[in-house]
Amino acid sequence: MKDRSTVDLIKERLSVNEVISSYIKLEKAGKNWKGRCPFHNEKTPSFFVSPERGSFYCFGCGAKGDIFSFVEQFEGLDFMGSLKLLAERAGIPIAFENREKKTERERLYAVMESAAIFYQSQLAGEALEYIKKRGVKDETISEFRIGYVPEGWRHLHDALAKKGVSDADMEKAGLVKRKAESSEPLVPGKEKNDSVLGTRNSGLSHYYDRFRDRVMFPIMDSSGRVIAFSGRLLHNKEGEGKYINTPDTPLYDKSAVLYGIDKAKGEIRKKDYTILVEGQMDLIMSHQAGIKNTVAASGTALAEDTISHEAVTNNLGIIRRLSPNLLIAFDADAAGRNAALRAARIALNLGMDVKVADIEGGPSTGSGHSKDPADLVLADPENWKNTLRHSKPVIEFVLDGILKEKEATRLDPRKLPPVIREKMLPFIAEVSGSMERAHWIKMIHDKTGLSEEAVRDDLGAYLKSKPAHAASQQAPSAANRHLPQVRLDIIARKLFGLLAFAEKNADKVAFDPKRYHDEIKAIAGDEYQNIIGQVEPLKDELVFEAEATYGDGHDISMELAELMVNFEGDVIKRKLAQAMDILSAAEREKDIEKSNAAAKLCHELSKRLTEVGKKKAID
Repeated sequence: MKDRSTVDLIKERLSVNEVISSYIKLEKAGKNWKGRCPFHNEKTPSFFVSPERGSFYCFGCGAKGDIFSFVEQFEGLDFMGSLKLLAERAGIPIAFENREKKTERERLYAVMESAAIFYQSQLAGEALEYIKKRGVKDETISEFRIGYVPEGWRHLHDALAKKGVSDADMEKAGLVKRKAESSEPLVPGKEKNDSVLGTRNSGLSHYYDRFRDRVMFPIMDSSGRVIAFSGRLLHNKEGEGKYINTPDTPLYDKSAVLYGIDKAKGEIRKKDYTILVEGQMDLIMSHQAGIKNTVAASGTALAEDTISHEAVTNNLGIIRRLSPNLLIAFDADAAGRNAALRAARIALNLGMDVKVADIEGGPSTGSGHSKDPADLVLADPENWKNTLRHSKPVIEFVLDGILKEKEATRLDPRKLPPVIREKMLPFIAEVSGSMERAHWIKMIHDKTGLSEEAVRDDLGAYLKSKPAHAASQQAPSAANRHLPQVRLDIIARKLFGLLAFAEKNADKVAFDPKRYHDEIKAIAGDEYQNIIGQVEPLKDELVFEAEATYGDGHDISMELAELMVNFEGDVIKRKLAQAMDILSAAEREKDIEKSNAAAKLCHELSKRLTEVGKKKAID
């Protein structure tokens, strides 16, 4: 699959702080760098990057690794995806030396790439005219690799078969379907044209193309690999949907990708907001108009959390890491608006700042109001840009919609409160922070005259009855799910971290770490082995933590002395609590011998605890 030297060469050319700082803001912290962790919400930076070690570690959530694991977790990629992305950045070609031993995923990526090339080669005639009529330029067609598959049952299948691709791999990639051998012809009367499918006993393959007579839009992962397709029907046919998409496959999880993310992510980071549109054409035309921080939901499914139960980073989780700001611009029809509001609620719950563009109320194109972003761009790219400029926070957008509807239908003012409760409170409830909620409650009062107190009371009642949202019960990240179940307390973490740091930097410290371990063993007694068992799996993290705190060369002897006293005090307190439990049980059972022994132990431990307290006072 790969030569280890390829990975090493990439690491030599790309420093860990250079890679990570291209995703998040880092600040110098001694010989390390620190920032806010992109894998969990935090206000105080607990994410450290060590150029010396070539790794990162978050003391808040436990995320850790090197540049490859960071890119995997941040971009939602597998290892090969991160390798491809970083190799391209480092200018290093990836060589597959043993193609016979390719993994299934690698084979499927190759199959999808071959399919994309085939579809591109077929884009001509009516299909090309359709794309051009929609305003797409030649360079844009090439950039987004738009293709076409003609009418017929086996065009792609036969092309891939000639390249040696197996039916099984085509099916696993979601490109073909299998026709049951005992079934009747797929389309009566087509036997002459499609003879391989028209008879039960043809003896030939019973696989046929999933996509037929469709304009094909490749869906790429964050590293630019083709993982799926969305096909738009060129000629309307009864019973066939306008769009069909690749089903979930080993490569494609529709909730873990957004169309165009590979081309938009750089601009999203640069502009600090994402534009989310519905369709492929909306995205393509937006990019063509220069608005390249646009992604599309078409062919995907918006997940209601950032991490799936399989520890896969979901689509909104990826763009939230790129920027917490989201602008939704879906079609102006009822279905589009409903989908936009559903996406907005999910994004609000994930802690994003959400705006919505009013497509229907946007600038006129001269022939009435346009219904989707692609039409706006086609008429005049400035129409699209102006519509984005006039976007509104989602809660204001919802309220303005209610008031427009009220005016149009002459709604009885007495019926307004139930409408506000039904349509607005679910959005305000997703906003975290009392000040933010107070702002929106005041806006409702200002625009409707409804009492702020009444709105606040109704919101409180709604919050009490609101079920826990899926996004608030996120599965652990891939980094977190492998952490040990039992964690050391903060004093033990610092103490053993300093000792591990001292062992690694023996030439820089003026004491023997072994002496401290002997003292710890004497203090902990029977607990020592249990503590060491917890320390060993965490040793790298503990060293990293100590380096981040004490790695600037200052003397750590004072810190160690204080930690030893605190550690001893903690151990004695735990033993004293256990002894008191035994004493209580013995007294209940009226076991005088056991009671006396426990009382004596409690007295001894209390005396030791007092002595430790005196040490603290002296220090």
